[in-house]
Amino acid sequence: MTHPALELRDLYRHYREGEARLDILTGSNLTLHPGETVALIAPSGAGKSTLLHIAGLLERPDSGEVLIGGRATSKMGDEARTRLRRHAIGFVYQFHHLLPEFTALENAVIPQTIAGYSRRDATARAQELLDYLGIGARASHRPGELSGGEQQRVAIARAVANAPALLLADEPTGNLDPRTADHVFATLLALARGSGLAALIATHNLELAAQLDRRVTLRDGLLWELD
Repeated sequence: MTHPALELRDLYRHYREGEARLDILTGSNLTLHPGETVALIAPSGAGKSTLLHIAGLLERPDSGEVLIGGRATSKMGDEARTRLRRHAIGFVYQFHHLLPEFTALENAVIPQTIAGYSRRDATARAQELLDYLGIGARASHRPGELSGGEQQRVAIARAVANAPALLLADEPTGNLDPRTADHVFATLLALARGSGLAALIATHNLELAAQLDRRVTLRDGLLWELD
């Protein structure tokens, strides 16, 4: 039986600001299947980043369960969560966060060597991804020598280098001009669908969101289906 790539069950999360309590998630649920792409659309401050951090095992909810590939994570220790995150989850952020002293190729190699892949295999995989994303000829360039769109495509290659089952993206085209954003989003979507990767993508761009399989929003701490 194939498990969902991601299941969020009855998630609650709040923060304290002085005496005030901010309820960010109040029983949120979501199921994301392999190969499915879902847009998360909500205004700033609604809790999109919190939801993505919890889904990506970067933050723990106050209560509820996060399942990655059918594996419950609430009782996992930090080491086990890190190991699962490293192998099963890829992240793309609004800002690329590339290592400036390394080339595009090396930025996509490093997460693979950390995960235990040989340098040879990691290099071949990284080059293949950069070629697929249309920037193979820029593999030897450092981030400062690349355009914004090229940098973000390197970030995408790095995110999927370990062949994760789940991709989480937080405004991945938010810093790009519209034309570049369209191109980067198209390559990201093609990569997800071509590899059977499940993707949860937070975006304010309704035109881009319309290209995904489903759209959800956060309202009053709950996830709601749109359309």
